[in-house]
Amino acid sequence: MTMTAEDTDRHPPDAYLRGPYASIHTETTTRDLPVLAGELPSDLEGLFVRNGSNPAFDPPGHYHWFDGDGMVHGVHFGGGTATYRNRWVRTAGLEADLDAGRARLRGILEPPDFTAAGGPFKDTGNTDVVHHAGRLYALWWLSGAAHELDPTTLETIGVSDFGGTLPVTMNAHPKVDPSTGEMVFTSYSMLPPYLHIGVVSPEGRVTHLEPIELPGPRLQHDLAITPRFTVLFDMSMMFDPELLAVGRTKVRFYRDLPTRIGVVPRHGTSSEVRWFEVEPFFMYHVINAHEEGDTVVLRGCRMADPLVGDPHNATTEVSTRRTIPHLGHLRLEPVLWEWRLDLATGLATERAIDDTVSEFPRINDLRMGTGAESSWSPTFADRPTLAFDGLVHHDLRDGTATVHRHPEGWLGNEAVFAPSSDPARTGERDGYLVTFVTEEATGTSEVHVFDANDLTLGPVARLAVTARVPLGYHTEWVPGAVSATNDDATPAPRS
Repeated sequence: MTMTAEDTDRHPPDAYLRGPYASIHTETTTRDLPVLAGELPSDLEGLFVRNGSNPAFDPPGHYHWFDGDGMVHGVHFGGGTATYRNRWVRTAGLEADLDAGRARLRGILEPPDFTAAGGPFKDTGNTDVVHHAGRLYALWWLSGAAHELDPTTLETIGVSDFGGTLPVTMNAHPKVDPSTGEMVFTSYSMLPPYLHIGVVSPEGRVTHLEPIELPGPRLQHDLAITPRFTVLFDMSMMFDPELLAVGRTKVRFYRDLPTRIGVVPRHGTSSEVRWFEVEPFFMYHVINAHEEGDTVVLRGCRMADPLVGDPHNATTEVSTRRTIPHLGHLRLEPVLWEWRLDLATGLATERAIDDTVSEFPRINDLRMGTGAESSWSPTFADRPTLAFDGLVHHDLRDGTATVHRHPEGWLGNEAVFAPSSDPARTGERDGYLVTFVTEEATGTSEVHVFDANDLTLGPVARLAVTARVPLGYHTEWVPGAVSATNDDATPAPRS
């Protein structure tokens, strides 16, 4: 595949190191955040927390946005007040860098050193946050340690092996079943066995762990669950196997190779996986999956042309009227898609639901694995780097979309759904969307709270944040979390 200057020079090499992506180097705690507009809902009680990339030191080589050290930003709501904290995810890699006074490892855009202890890349814990069995974990997109965080102070407690029951890594985006309390996860590896599926019990112990046979290492990022099944992926974008055999990594998109979607019983084995072949695609994030009789219905954010500079990339209506952002060699034009996997016939059908370019989708997690009717996603800003300029609500029944745009010059993040703490309000949209937004020109950051029933109302509350919140990744809601009253921020490194 040949790349042109237009393909590779859409933004400067340091674009994801400066401006709204630039690191902050101070950990802070701010209580009683000022309410700038509106009023905090009385039934909003819990912790909103977001993870993201925040390099402690200047990178030693080419930088990818996914390379940075993890930092969580959280807001505790309750009693009509809100408290903000940010804390580093204190990984072994970060501590080693602090001891060395520099970033020791190169990132994913550099040639990997497979002989390095612990793998060629630093496990930053920067990607996801998941709450399960009363505990909070920061996880990494390339599958690493489960870094446990204190849900009260956000301080890093340490690496969890779930009471000695987890002998493998844990990938970002495990799913917690709201009915059983089980957490379903995958473990990804560049070496065989390339994939494991696992289940953590409501008591916090791994009760099922099974290797899944794959023809080679695949780029695993997300999974989906239903009451009976786990949904896995063998996508058409992967490392070139010939180059990988000689220690080199180059991602290719094989348009002549169907993507496979696997459906396996939650506590099943590799031999029980039902693989369905569909049109080639790559996807970072699913929305949800559910069962309709013998059919598994999967929805997610599908990318049909995921590589920068691929001469076979289609010219879409969207790409003619807006900039398609790049992230490394990834071309980001995801749209809402549905696959129907018929377990009785072995046939798969698929269709587009909406052409709004959006990603980082969230649902009411109390509807996880069931027929959720709503999802909320940030919308892409018209710029060459990945940034979000609003939120979109998708009605998954009829494909309609309702969009809220952030004020001009402000950029947002993934929004989490926070269910109402009022026991009388149990509808799917009875709750709030919470997200950080930052004014690019000034670095001023705010927390915006929306009524999930109607985005068009705009924020029902806007709160000032004393720290600048860089753009980041994934969010979590911890219901009823208690905020500490006497914690102090610890010194943080500066590059």
